[in-house]
This record gives sequence, structure tokens and C-alpha cells, in this order.
Amino acid sequence: MEIHFHNIMQRLETVLREKKNKEKILNKELAAELGLTPDYYAVIKKRGKVPYLSLALFAQKERLNLNWLLLGSPPKHICKGSLKAS
Repeated sequence: MEIHFHNIMQRLETVLREKKNKEKILNKELAAELGLTPDYYAVIKKRGKVPYLSLALFAQKERLNLNWLLLGSPPKHICKGSLKAS
């Protein structure tokens, strides 16, 4: 199973459309949610470079299963009790 930038961003868009109740999510919104500048996002999109740390932090904040975000493997969300404070 391979990790592809485009597939990950499609899943991220799905989450943001639900969260913001919007039909279309712009690249600048994806960049902002990942803590990236729009210019840097454009560069990594063109290169297909996956921003793993940004995705991991977003997944933690939104209680998303990182396996789902990266690979599409269910479940989409993590259980409430599965994260422990460190």
C-alpha cells in the first residue's frame, strides 16, 4: 500500500468540508489547517511531498485515525479513551 499526497489531501478535504459545512475547500484553507504557508503548500503539492508532521498534529487535534488519513484504513476517528495525556 502506497501513500499518495493527492489521496491524503482528498481525505483531509472531506474532514474540512464536514467540519466547516462547506462544499469546496481551497488550497489556502488546507495549508492553514496544516500550519503551512500557501506558497509552501503549493510546492509540496507539486512535488507530491507528504507533510507527515503537520498531518500527525492535525490528526491529533481532530481526533482522526492517522492510518485513515494516510492510508484510508478505517476507522476514520479514534476512540475518545485511546489518547492519553503525556
